[in-house]
Amino acid sequence: MSDAAQPTAAEVRAAAEAVKTALDRHLAAVERRSGEEDPAVYDAFNELAAAAEAYDELLYDRYDEVTPFEIPGEDTLPPYTGPEEPSALSVLIRRDYAVAEPQRLMAQARRVEAADEEGTGAETSDTVHGALGLLFGEFEPDEIASRHKEFGLEEGDSTLWVTAADESAEPGEWLDAPFEQVDPQRVVCRFDVSAVFDEEFDDEDDDGGLAELEEDLDADLDPDLDEDLDEDGAAARLEADRDR
Repeated sequence: MSDAAQPTAAEVRAAAEAVKTALDRHLAAVERRSGEEDPAVYDAFNELAAAAEAYDELLYDRYDEVTPFEIPGEDTLPPYTGPEEPSALSVLIRRDYAVAEPQRLMAQARRVEAADEEGTGAETSDTVHGALGLLFGEFEPDEIASRHKEFGLEEGDSTLWVTAADESAEPGEWLDAPFEQVDPQRVVCRFDVSAVFDEEFDDEDDDGGLAELEEDLDADLDPDLDEDLDEDGAAARLEADRDR
């Protein structure tokens, strides 16, 4: 970052003051909270997180320093405010794929097309979007997820949200816009899958875990063991020479 783009010392100081103010507001909200899921505490928490993140960025840009605070990611859900005993629910699923092997994808679509006596014509499977339509029309999403490599697809991130409702929707009520009215505060639970989690796990375990294991093994070994083995080996060779 160029010097001209760097924040001023006054801007950093102002950001620090904003953190102090947000901290006071958060404490006051906690002291006055009406329950475990008080929305005022949630709002104050978000304000404090945003102020701390802004200060951290300015501090780094100006002084190349960081704070010891961990700022929660945006994927955290707000407190649940839905019914305690939901009578209906919706399951929202998103799975991302990359078309890694288009030829394999289209070959699988042609097999589906060939097995369909009322097929619409080979030209449908000769394009990627046509092949996708054929395959997702033929197979359930869960089957495609378990066999994605057969279809030339590569898995990306995925997420599943279970949301609570007061009553079931009328048939066809939300089909025109199925994902527009999702209320995060009615999410009962969610499950995320991402390569990011695997990378974080590998970073923690690959080097540190192996190094610690090697150190433990070295510490457990008897330092005189190698000498004993050498002496026993030499004695055995000497005995064998005598037998000859």
